[in-house]
Amino acid sequence: MATPQTRYSSADRREQILEVATGLFAQQGFQGTTTKVIAERSGVTEALIFRHFPGKEELYWAVIERKIDCAGPLEHLLENLEAGGDDLEILSRVAFEVLERRAKDQTLSRLLLFSALEKHELSERFFRNYIANYFEVLARFVREGITSGRFREVDPLLAARGFLGMVIYHSWIQELYGGKEVQDFDLRVVSRTLAEIWLRGVQAETKNRRRPKLLARRSVKKHRVK
Repeated sequence: MATPQTRYSSADRREQILEVATGLFAQQGFQGTTTKVIAERSGVTEALIFRHFPGKEELYWAVIERKIDCAGPLEHLLENLEAGGDDLEILSRVAFEVLERRAKDQTLSRLLLFSALEKHELSERFFRNYIANYFEVLARFVREGITSGRFREVDPLLAARGFLGMVIYHSWIQELYGGKEVQDFDLRVVSRTLAEIWLRGVQAETKNRRRPKLLARRSVKKHRVK
């Protein structure tokens, strides 16, 4: 008897294509991945791919949107900012969420780096639709700190970019560039340390305010030189 073939709904087939395309795009980039290979790995025809996605660029964008929807970075940022605590607690919490999420899955980072290098218009589209809003939410937090007198007069958007830049760059160094193999850090200690460094640069100087002491080198969990 012939083995009955599994029939997939249109939504399931689309999800299957996205899953395969995500892995290939993250490993080989936009230019290095063809719809023919995606079709072969998905067990479908190229024609079926183009029934779901008008072109490879639309497929790539759908992959990025799917990863962002799963990660929910803006929603997590808002939750962490609204959860309460002093500035150090809040920013440490924000940094930890970003670092932990990226440590578990670097797929989105790889997709966005490839898009910036290969498809400049897609990276601009991503920035307008997602990153700009993320920066603006954190910039509002900075503006509130300036208004209340906790922070000195700085450009709120640049300050927000500076904080997130430290956090994301640390993640890239550790997870993409192999830094973890040389020196592994506890993410909570890293989060607090980066938050302290940033706060030292933006806190308003007052007689009664004592700046937080930076953590010592107990942040290192292991140090291995090959």
